[in-house]
Amino acid sequence: MYELFHRFAEQLTGSVDKVDLHDALAETASSLDIPLFAYLFPSLQLGRATDLISTYPQPWTSHYLHRRYEDVDPVVDQARRRQEIFRWDANGGGLDLSPPQRRLMDEANQFGLRSGFTIPIHDRRGLFAALTFASDERQPLFFRVIDRYERALELIAIFFHIQARRRLTTDRTVDGVALSSRETQCLQWASQGKSAWEIGEILGISQRTAAFHLDNAKKKLGVRTVTQAAIRFAMSKPSDDT
Repeated sequence: MYELFHRFAEQLTGSVDKVDLHDALAETASSLDIPLFAYLFPSLQLGRATDLISTYPQPWTSHYLHRRYEDVDPVVDQARRRQEIFRWDANGGGLDLSPPQRRLMDEANQFGLRSGFTIPIHDRRGLFAALTFASDERQPLFFRVIDRYERALELIAIFFHIQARRRLTTDRTVDGVALSSRETQCLQWASQGKSAWEIGEILGISQRTAAFHLDNAKKKLGVRTVTQAAIRFAMSKPSDDT
């Protein structure tokens, strides 16, 4: 388990986007014989979509987000209201279902989502997320796996949320353009004359990762070079920080 978690931590630390986050958690869950997971991170910003990183069937996740099921999902509702981990099944076990929630669970069941183990995450910044591990198996087989790895899954969820929050939340705007926390950090050092290699050394990330964030920031700010992006960042007002 130590080697598994160490590899998971290394993958997350070096991740640059949702694809990397997805792949790291998918590999780890698969190693624990857990076929499905869904990390839901509702946005605090009006008009911005909920972030979902998942191995659930793609037709279901598209339908779920299009119908804004996060607003009625009984799993999400319970995770918002409590901090303790909980288990559920598609028949409503572990959940108190209203008629719309009953219909949602029936639909989920049709896509093979029959049993789940959900870890609510409420961090010190007031951000909420939920990581659910799920299976198309009936309860006994799936929950035997959960019983074996329950504590490890809680740690995985917390660490995943910390890394996902850094990549999915916006910490600063420059001239009205939203930048991620990593883009902000990289631009801050670039404005002090640091190269991508030096920034990587300072932040504990690879040169490729630093260059990725600098390039993203440059594109967002609509300039041709990283130097121009760094200058715009340096000239922006501190009050732009959120």
